[in-house]
Amino acid sequence: MIALRHFLLSAAMLLLVPGVHASEYGAAKPELESQRSVLKKLANLAPNHAIRLGNARVLGEFNEVARRFKLDQTGPMGRDYSIKMVWAPERQRALFAGANHGRPHRLNDVWEFDLGALAWVLLYPPDNPRSYAGLGPDPSDVRFRDGILVTERGGPVVIGHSWWGITWDQMTRELLFMNTWDTNQHEVIKQLQGNPGERYKGPPLWGFDPQTQQWRFRKTSPPFPRAPFGGLLEYVPALGGAIWHTNHWQMLATWLYSPDTQSWTNLRANAETGDFQAQSPKTEQVGYYDPERKVIISQRGHGTFQFDIHKKRWSKILARPEQEEHWPEGHDAFAPMYRDPVTGHGLLVDFRSNNLWSYDPKDNWWTRLNPKGADMPNGNKRLAYFDVKHGVLVVVDGVQV
Repeated sequence: MIALRHFLLSAAMLLLVPGVHASEYGAAKPELESQRSVLKKLANLAPNHAIRLGNARVLGEFNEVARRFKLDQTGPMGRDYSIKMVWAPERQRALFAGANHGRPHRLNDVWEFDLGALAWVLLYPPDNPRSYAGLGPDPSDVRFRDGILVTERGGPVVIGHSWWGITWDQMTRELLFMNTWDTNQHEVIKQLQGNPGERYKGPPLWGFDPQTQQWRFRKTSPPFPRAPFGGLLEYVPALGGAIWHTNHWQMLATWLYSPDTQSWTNLRANAETGDFQAQSPKTEQVGYYDPERKVIISQRGHGTFQFDIHKKRWSKILARPEQEEHWPEGHDAFAPMYRDPVTGHGLLVDFRSNNLWSYDPKDNWWTRLNPKGADMPNGNKRLAYFDVKHGVLVVVDGVQV
């Protein structure tokens, strides 16, 4: 049985789980005080029940760009192919970054959500907004330094969707973001009177430190992977780094990024069997790392896959049975998926059908859950994450939680 304690409108379904204590990291900044009424509701939430916690506050230092797009009122909201929230165990909060497809904005802002405090916090106010494939109407804050396009404040100029290419680096305690996008950097650099030949041509991997509230580019030397759209970036503690995977014509490979050496290693997944394309998830997959089984579990379409981190092998372990009319569909634009550390199951939230699914890795089977209580929110800009501190899955619809 899934210990799904609750389901919060606009941001909430959680499950209590042990994690890294904040005391080992120092107080997360900014410090926020939990609301007693929220903690009481969470404590009283029964398994497989959903509740609406109310509206989150939106806090932070809002600049003109943030206010122009009313972020001080709405928070970040889901952004097309940017719907993944990343749990930061040292902070006991969830982080969010990633751009819209272009409307109403393309921003490099970074946010944090604190369930107990029922608050969105803007950690990095956005630099000037960018156009779909260019620098936007005001490129005055853009610089070309050391082969990288950066803003005057040090943030990324080119800002892409997060897809499933965003994770928490436990070694450096930063948000890692494979920030890939369509911008013609060659032309942009020429526009800035720079030399395109000096452009760094490695993977566009960025880190964000929520304590200092600063972006930092992670420049690496060859060999390194390519960065197609829709890849999976997942930190694996047992490997001391982050897996970067795509099953796409631009890159058919699974790589490991090691932050301690600032280097990449091609894991040569399925090299012996030669069945990488058939056995691994294609781009726009969702997934998570299972520390008990030492595998990455992924859902793409109606197929379930796993990557054995020691054998370096992908396997398609489950397909939709012919007799099943309803089956979970994994996709990074509408179906986020996270691990419930209480039960060890995976939880997939399908925003299109408003269905919640549980994956049991022991039985290798999906079960549709029907939480009692409040209905799941149905807004078209939702986000979701698993709050390890409070042990619940959280669904956020704007500021509704």
